[in-house]
Amino acid sequence: MAGIEWLRPAAFLGSILYALIGVLIFWLCFWLIDKITPADLWREIVEKQNQALALVVAAMCLGISIIVAAAIH
Repeated sequence: MAGIEWLRPAAFLGSILYALIGVLIFWLCFWLIDKITPADLWREIVEKQNQALALVVAAMCLGISIIVAAAIH
C-alpha cells in the first residue's frame, strides 16, 4: 500500500496546491524581472525574434524554477 501513498486525497491536493503556488511564484518573478529590465522582454522575443534574449530568458526561467522547486520541496 506504500506504493500508492500519493493517491491519498490529502497528498494529491497538497501536491496540486504546491504546484499552483510554484507557478504563481514563478510568474511573479518573471513579471518582476520583466519590469526591471529596460526593454519589453515579450516584444523583443516574439516580435523582434531576438534569439539571444530568448536564450537568456529561458536560462533565467530554469533558474527560477529550480529555486522555487527547492524551496517548496
